[in-house]
Amino acid sequence: MGRRKKIIENLLLEDFVTEGQAIGRQDGKVYFVTNGVPGDVANVLLKKNKKDYGKGSLHKLISPSEMRIEPFCAHFEWCGGCKWQYLSYANQLIFKQKIVTDTLKRLGKIDLPKPLPIIGAQPNVAYRNKMEYSFSNTRWLTPDEIASDEIIENSPSVGLHVPGFYDKIVDIEKCYLQDEFADKIRNEVKRYALEKNISFINIRTKEGFIRSMFIRNSTLNEWMVNMVFNYYDKELVESFMQHLVNTFPEIDAFHYMINEKLNDTVFDLECITVKGPGFITEQIGHLKFQISPLSFFQTNSYQAKNLYDVVKSFANLSKDDLVYDLYSGTGTIGMYLANNCKQVIGIESNADSVKDAFRNAKLNDIENVDFYDGEVRARLQEAIANYGKPDVAIIDPPRVGLHKDAIEQLIELKPKKIVYVSCNPATQARDLNILDEHYTVKQYQPVDMFPHTYHIENVAELILKQ
Repeated sequence: MGRRKKIIENLLLEDFVTEGQAIGRQDGKVYFVTNGVPGDVANVLLKKNKKDYGKGSLHKLISPSEMRIEPFCAHFEWCGGCKWQYLSYANQLIFKQKIVTDTLKRLGKIDLPKPLPIIGAQPNVAYRNKMEYSFSNTRWLTPDEIASDEIIENSPSVGLHVPGFYDKIVDIEKCYLQDEFADKIRNEVKRYALEKNISFINIRTKEGFIRSMFIRNSTLNEWMVNMVFNYYDKELVESFMQHLVNTFPEIDAFHYMINEKLNDTVFDLECITVKGPGFITEQIGHLKFQISPLSFFQTNSYQAKNLYDVVKSFANLSKDDLVYDLYSGTGTIGMYLANNCKQVIGIESNADSVKDAFRNAKLNDIENVDFYDGEVRARLQEAIANYGKPDVAIIDPPRVGLHKDAIEQLIELKPKKIVYVSCNPATQARDLNILDEHYTVKQYQPVDMFPHTYHIENVAELILKQ
């Protein structure tokens, strides 16, 4: 028999910390709690119980916080899509601003200026331009369903993962993260598959036909659907895709991929175009961008312009500046800055994104940009050999932050300014601590790209110390 998990009773939650966890203290010990709101008094089920701290989830709400509100999504409690719906959006912004500052101070251990006020998102629902939906041959049942006497048929599901479980899929009827047209697409795919007895994958055994589906859209109302099948059956694939093409003539681009691997990574797969030019078009400010199925693009197009305007303001470029755009994605930030400097050099590891970057530079008649395909730490020296050392570096790394080799190279290059865009304040704080010997943080600006989640983007301007 396993040990009974301990429950901490009547814990007052005081604040939020990074990763969206609420914290409370009792008997000299700090507890990190998922699904809690500051001001809640709750019983907490511990999943980890160490000498100085514990981690757990809200087990029973004794007294709700005055800030706690009713979530607007029926799937909220179990879906991993947006976990802060129990807070008003105004309160979300307050806590996100505080999390950024507290994290930079606590982990960065550096002198910081007063933060600029957080930039909130409009709209704060249906803001995502890309969603990935997973398929499963069995629908995940909620604890209430399991505890009930109701007989529930074991049906397939299409939706999002239960947080922490790779093999459990919440069946989604309506999702507030993307335009409602995505619901029509997803629900029709499910309806048609069930009608034709087309199997969904068994996530554990990897048996079944449909694995996942990517839906992308743009503010120009262009749409893309990319289906991922588990194996190739010519008749089945062609009839399935033709049904979607016929049902949704307003969709601009249809694609499919065959993934016979055990893992769900798709970036190494061939993407077959069924309809359309192979991309959709987005516009940010005065620029247009063609987005292919596998390329990286800012997930919130509405808020991307605000983010890029912050970067542009912090960079404060002159016409003689050489700019390196590291982790450049499809080159959107670099091209947004290109009119204000001599040259932009982008380095990006995703080959599809680099192809899009070249295509988009041509589309927008931007000639003073160049892009390198590969890891920053591997291609940076080649770029320097061809173009020289940067005056300004724009860095927008993944959540893990900068690789130590990249930091060492930046310190060696000593650009007069670094503009650091981060989607993870904790790793940004770690990197700022390393850079602190050589750079001063002049200003920083939180930007909310992901409403109703604890995720927050932060832009920091670093000035080389004399």
